[in-house]
Amino acid sequence: MVQGVSQGYVKVLELVGVGYRAQMQGKDLILNVGYSHPVEIKAEENITFSVEKNTVVKVEGISKEQVGALASNIRSVRPPEPYKGKGIRYQGEYVRRKEGKTGK
Repeated sequence: MVQGVSQGYVKVLELVGVGYRAQMQGKDLILNVGYSHPVEIKAEENITFSVEKNTVVKVEGISKEQVGALASNIRSVRPPEPYKGKGIRYQGEYVRRKEGKTGK
């Protein structure tokens, strides 16, 4: 059996950061990730979004390529930064952290 038809493909993204939130507006996804404006992401055909606890976004669909591309577009809105680790990351993704400058 074909996985896309029987189970579908899922990518899970986490929003890490104070005040970073995701919410649904109809079928579209609204992200508040520290910009002066909310970022709206339209749902493509055969792709659905779901939001859990305002910080976990699931992208589901029957095409692995479409799901991965849309999840990558969402992540590119605010990729994780290496100093505090804030941003949008895939679930289970390891973000390599850097040390900041040392004070005098």
